[in-house]
Amino acid sequence: MNAEMLISIALGIGLAASAGFRVFLPLFALSLFAYFGLWPLSSGWQWLASPAALVILGVATFAEIGAYLIPWLDNALDSIAIPLAGAAGTVAVVSTQADLNPAITWALAIIGGGGVAAAIKTGMGSTRLASTATTGGLANPVVSIAETGAGLVVTLLSLLVPITAIFILFIIAVWLWRKWQRKPQIS
Repeated sequence: MNAEMLISIALGIGLAASAGFRVFLPLFALSLFAYFGLWPLSSGWQWLASPAALVILGVATFAEIGAYLIPWLDNALDSIAIPLAGAAGTVAVVSTQADLNPAITWALAIIGGGGVAAAIKTGMGSTRLASTATTGGLANPVVSIAETGAGLVVTLLSLLVPITAIFILFIIAVWLWRKWQRKPQIS
């Protein structure tokens, strides 16, 4: 495996992890970077660098960020955001892969990208439900701002220093695992 391949995998997985925080943010950032020629896209995915994709993903990103600041709407969005995050994670991985066999690319995209994004989104949805249950939704905007911040940091690190995405993904996975382990087990 060459360095370019490793970097493209790290980039894709990092962006997929970010999609677990905010579905459209990593795709918008990737679109922006590709539009300005800072990141190449896989064959067949150059449309992500088009002005139309940039506008659509930008509007979707800001609408999503704003909607998550509304306490009753944020929980409703989580019900559709988990499958959307999985799809966004899959797109993030497949659109950034360099010279991998298509079967490997799609397996990595679906399992690694979609799985990572859906797992993180599920964990964040649980956090929001706990926030709603304990504060009546008053703390949900704080949770939302933290999620957006985490998504932005992971996205930028993935695009600027892709290998760090793997380490961040590991840290997030450990945090989610510990959080899950602390939940009382129902017998």
